[in-house]
Amino acid sequence: MSGTDNRQSMPALPMRGLVIFPHMILHFDVGRDKSVDALKAAANGERKIFLVAQKDASVAEPTIDDVYKIGVVTEVRQILKTPENATRVLVEGLYKAKLISLDATEPYFKCTVSRVEQPARFSALSADEETALARMLVDIFKKYCSLAPKMPGELYQSILTESNLDRLFDSIVFNIYLKPEDKQKLLEISSTKKRVERLLAVLEKEIGIMELEIDIHEQVRDALEKNQREYYLREQIRILSRQLGDRDDPQEEFLGYAAEIESIGFDKDTEAKLIGEAEKLVKFSPFSQEAGVVRSYLDTVLELPWNVFTKERIDMGKAQKQLDKDHYGLKEVKERILELFAVRALKPDVKGQIICLAGPPGVGKTSVGQSIAKSLGRKYARISLGGVRDEAEIRGHRKTYIGAMPGRIVNALKQVGSMNPVILFDEIDKMSGDYRGDPSSAMLEVLDSEQNVAFADHYLEIPLDLSRVMFITTANNTDDIPPPLLDRMEVIELSSYNRVEKFFIAKKHLVPKQLKKHGLSASKVKIADSAVYSLIDFYTKEAGVRKLERKIAALCRKSAREIVAGAGKVTLNAQNIGKYLGVKKHLPEHLSAGDEVGVANGLAWTSVGGVIMPLEAAVMDGKGKIEITGSLGDVMKESSKIAVSLVRTLADRYGIDPEFHKNKDIHIHAPEGATPKNGPSAGVTMVTALISALSGIAVRRDVAMTGEITLHGKVLAIGGLKEKAMAAYKAGIKTVLIPKENEPYISELDETVRNGLRFIGADSIEAVLETALAGGAASRKPPSRKPPPLPPPPSP
Repeated sequence: MSGTDNRQSMPALPMRGLVIFPHMILHFDVGRDKSVDALKAAANGERKIFLVAQKDASVAEPTIDDVYKIGVVTEVRQILKTPENATRVLVEGLYKAKLISLDATEPYFKCTVSRVEQPARFSALSADEETALARMLVDIFKKYCSLAPKMPGELYQSILTESNLDRLFDSIVFNIYLKPEDKQKLLEISSTKKRVERLLAVLEKEIGIMELEIDIHEQVRDALEKNQREYYLREQIRILSRQLGDRDDPQEEFLGYAAEIESIGFDKDTEAKLIGEAEKLVKFSPFSQEAGVVRSYLDTVLELPWNVFTKERIDMGKAQKQLDKDHYGLKEVKERILELFAVRALKPDVKGQIICLAGPPGVGKTSVGQSIAKSLGRKYARISLGGVRDEAEIRGHRKTYIGAMPGRIVNALKQVGSMNPVILFDEIDKMSGDYRGDPSSAMLEVLDSEQNVAFADHYLEIPLDLSRVMFITTANNTDDIPPPLLDRMEVIELSSYNRVEKFFIAKKHLVPKQLKKHGLSASKVKIADSAVYSLIDFYTKEAGVRKLERKIAALCRKSAREIVAGAGKVTLNAQNIGKYLGVKKHLPEHLSAGDEVGVANGLAWTSVGGVIMPLEAAVMDGKGKIEITGSLGDVMKESSKIAVSLVRTLADRYGIDPEFHKNKDIHIHAPEGATPKNGPSAGVTMVTALISALSGIAVRRDVAMTGEITLHGKVLAIGGLKEKAMAAYKAGIKTVLIPKENEPYISELDETVRNGLRFIGADSIEAVLETALAGGAASRKPPSRKPPPLPPPPSP
């Protein structure tokens, strides 16, 4: 062995279960990040890397004491990424080396090695000795191949015809199976003679084991009758296990499963089925694919938390505090949840209470489900149904398929370890069916308290009781849920947050959360109330608070940058927020400077809250053509036709030419034409705008209105009053005209909105026009009366 003058430093790669020899070309997969980094470092350098075997393959982070001292310096030929995203490398062994030191710190293993040279006294062999050793190797290799007939013919012949002893040794070692410990010992021996002698001894031992296996096989075959095939297989396994000292016995495995099945306390049919499955393990080979399928099935069934229930703790006071702590506002939702808790306190085994939380994105539907689980002291699991198209996602796959697995519900129960958790089905309206089935149909059984007592998962094939599970679902649009499924749920609407609610949510929850997330404190960054209102009014437009939270996070990032740069404290307010977020993204809605003819303020509901929707009407000389623009939907187009017909019946009352539908063209337009609009609640606004345009009477700028209209001038109820009233309040409207039938809902509005607006209920279009038109009743004009036509002149 050489001195210290040939020491080299290079990346190292500890090998698990592999030993490489000089001149050997080997490809293998690399899993450890450190090993991948070491390969990359070698490839970017001199392409040399030291490969050394680990003593124990289970050690994840080996040190110098966990690897052998002798390894091989190799050249990295190629590094590839497999389709499974693993790293595959091709190396060629160059020479043996001794490990001097190993640095296991990041980013990869580094080592210092010394090349191992074969001493002169070991290198010389006489020609006769070399020939004798080569013949012995060839003879024992022939015997080995006769007992293990798996060697390719061409490779077998090439080895037999090899005359060079070293190459013959390498060819045999490369192409037979040896334990890593035996290969390492062969690698560490420097003398060619001793290496060959060691290999001869190893092959003799392997041949002895294979002959013993053949003897056992013959003993078993002679002991069995021809018609006892199943017994033959069991006896062969048993004798092999006994000879190898393996204690695993299929019979013992079956008894273990049977005892566990009986201890759970299944009903008779279920217990008989599961024990029948366990009996198959005795018939199958332990290493067969069928035995693996049976084991996986039994393990999955027994891993479920049968008879494990979380004790429910219902404390109405604590539940109220938990809900108030997690969510601001949502008064109706909290009341309904507390009612649910009260019923469960009186009747713990109540069933059939399935809630669907419906509302726009970002209003807290998912987090409400988590709060319910915390309040009850139950385990919580969330199952996302967005984009689910396969029924097997709910019911599981038949276990006969390769890669079969149970459905998401079974996995959720196994995950939480309880049979009575709170399971949240998120985005239940996003499911859709295809050729693989309709998952919404499978959900019918899950969400039916009369059927889910014995839920059938295709993989389990035994009844599963889901009646103790509390199911909660969320949806953005209940119209996309199939009616039979929607009928099984009680829908609780979560409307969009108003400006005040968003402000308090930001102050109490979002701002502290983002400050903590960005490593800031309230003493370093102060976000004034005016800044929060500016974010709500000018930089976000949404039903929930997700975008608002992102904007607050942006302010925290920019503030952190200023603090790191040397600013002691950052104060954000309405005046300087534009410096951080740029120009305002949304402008506030303003009223017209004065009363206008042909323009009426409507109120509309959107998924991000209410908005003011002015409707414009223009009248021109023409032939009675009606033009409607502004991306209006079919319902709004029908409302415009109703409005024109109704105006014709009211023409005399407001001094309008009764023949306007013949000699005038009418154009009705809703601004922001890129935004689609639909719904019947703009009916009264259209009528008001048309009356104003045709009569020349202006519409009051401080009045907004909403309501569906009929051909006879009746005003019908509408939805979304809360959002529409908030939009009117923010825009500076003083009076809001609503349908008479909606007056009871005024009490549910925010107190600030109720006190800041004057609500007038109207049951007819005349009541609307009385308030909306400038001048009120004085705007009416007496009906025009034309003199009767003169009689025709008498005939001559």
